[in-house]
Amino acid sequence: MLQTTLSYIWSASGIILIISVLLHSPKGDGMGGIASSGGSMFTSARSAEATLNRITWTLLITFLGLAVILSGGWLN
Repeated sequence: MLQTTLSYIWSASGIILIISVLLHSPKGDGMGGIASSGGSMFTSARSAEATLNRITWTLLITFLGLAVILSGGWLN
């Protein structure tokens, strides 16, 4: 039961991690381009990029941590 739940969380974090990485722009615009268009919840392009970076790192740590736990077989 716990292993199945963690597997679903692992899969979801992987998909969301891919999306968050794709939101980063290779030239540094990324979410900043969305924030500069006005009417955004971010006050500046810098805060949008910082928020996206935080989300990406959190998802990466979650994904890798669950990968280690699930592959280690510690839940059986």
